[in-house]
Formats: sequence, structure tokens, C-alpha cells
Amino acid sequence: MPYRELPDDRAEVRYLHGPDSIEWPQVAAGKTVQFEWRDSAIYPGTSRRFWVHVPAGYDPARPAGLMVFQDGQWYLDPDGEVRAATVLDNLVHRGDIPSTIGLFVEPGVRAGAATPKNRNIEYDAFDDRYATFLLDEIIPQVTSRWAVAEDPEMWGICGGSSGGNGAFTAAWLRPDRFRRVIGFLSSFAQMPGGNPYPELIAREARKPLRIFLQAGHRDLNWNQFEQNWLAENLRVAAALAEAGYDFRLVLGDGGHHPNHGGVLLPDALRWIWRGPVNPAGPLRSAG
Repeated sequence: MPYRELPDDRAEVRYLHGPDSIEWPQVAAGKTVQFEWRDSAIYPGTSRRFWVHVPAGYDPARPAGLMVFQDGQWYLDPDGEVRAATVLDNLVHRGDIPSTIGLFVEPGVRAGAATPKNRNIEYDAFDDRYATFLLDEIIPQVTSRWAVAEDPEMWGICGGSSGGNGAFTAAWLRPDRFRRVIGFLSSFAQMPGGNPYPELIAREARKPLRIFLQAGHRDLNWNQFEQNWLAENLRVAAALAEAGYDFRLVLGDGGHHPNHGGVLLPDALRWIWRGPVNPAGPLRSAG
């Protein structure tokens, strides 16, 4: 086919939500409970809200899976682009995914600080603070109230933009807890010190992760040599492919906007929850 350049306004493209993202009267809605967290040892001086969404039919005798979402309110909003609680209700109702509790965590805020938002500090850093924060401070508030499966195969984590960085890093550093990852338009390009993942993925033994990535042809700096969001997602995807990871990359025509990822969330959840994650270990022979 002859080459046809995508128009610059393709960044404004919108995808239509499917039936999995719509509330249906025949599907019982889960229960959402809001919490406040003001006593963080990992991020002192921060406060935040988080929400726990428990699916209808939850049975404490049968521990549920756990799916953590960064930028909690944004992902929870039933009228927003992602509508994650609605999606969970529909997929659990139909048996497309296991009974799964959704944990929606807001980034921290420092009241009175010159830079009150702690989002980039938490999500973009390549260290284990955010994973430790979730595991030691927030998730115990869930597991003390509801029965959550201990098996890390039943734990997933999802985020978009910098939240995609946070999700990927939490799973990369703590695959003993988080095995299934969704990253929408991940901001690998803005991680302090640069994107570490292409080199790490190639160098380290394969981890027991299943990873769903979404990227946009018109993401930030899509036609620039540096700080190119699209290019950095493609580099991560190529490294995952070469290392033999169980992963999927979906490309869209849009820009840095949550619409496409939100539309994809039902299929992404179905895909990451299918069967067991492949065991870790190198694919290549020693010869």
C-alpha cells in the first residue's frame, strides 16, 4: 500500500466504549468503600484517599483476587474514560475474570508544601518505595477487612501515564506479590535517570509477569528524538518480546489521553487473568 502520513490531528481521535464499560440493570453493582490515609511512614507528611470496590457475590469463604489501580478516583469514576469498577462488576458477573476486589489509590498530597502533589515522586521513581507503601500500608487495610487470595497469581496492578510507571515498577521489583500488569501510555520517557527497562529486561532472568501495554501513535513527543513517550513504550515492548515475556502491546492512533486505555480495559483484564502466568526463567539455551 502507498505510504499515507497520519494527520497531526489524529491525537484527538476517540474510541467508543463497548458494553463491558456500561452499567446494566441485570448486573448487581459491587460495594465501594472510601478510606483516608494520613499516617504514611514511606511518604511522611502525605495524605490521600483510597477506595475498595468489592464485587457483588463476594464470598469470604472464597478469597478474591486483587487489582490495584493508580490515580484511584480517575479510574473509579463511572462517567470517566476508564470506569474500572463498572468493568469489574460486568466481567465478574459473567465469569470472564475471577471474583476480584478493586483497590483504587490516589497519589499523596502534602498540605501546605510548595509542590503539594506527590504523584511523580511516587510513580516515576525506580525504587521499591511505592510497592512497599502498597504492601505495608494500604493493602493491609483491605486484607484485614476482606478475604484476599495469598497467591500472587491473583494480584494485578494497573496505571496510566506515570501510573503505568508505578504499576510496572511495583511488579518488576516485587513479582512475589504482583504478577499481572496493565500499563496505559506509560511515561517511561520521564523516569528520573532515563528508562531503565529495555536494558534490565534484556539482562535479568525472566520474571513471572504477564504484561499488557497500550501506546499511542500521537503520544507526547511522538516525532522527537528525546523524551518520546511512544518510542520508549516500543523499546520496552521489544525488550519484552526478545526476552520471551508473556505480553501484549496494543497501539492506537490517539495522543496522551486515557480514552483508548479505558476502552481497552475489559479486554486487558480478560487477557491478564487468563490461565497461570508462565514460569520465570531464560528461554535461550546455554549453547
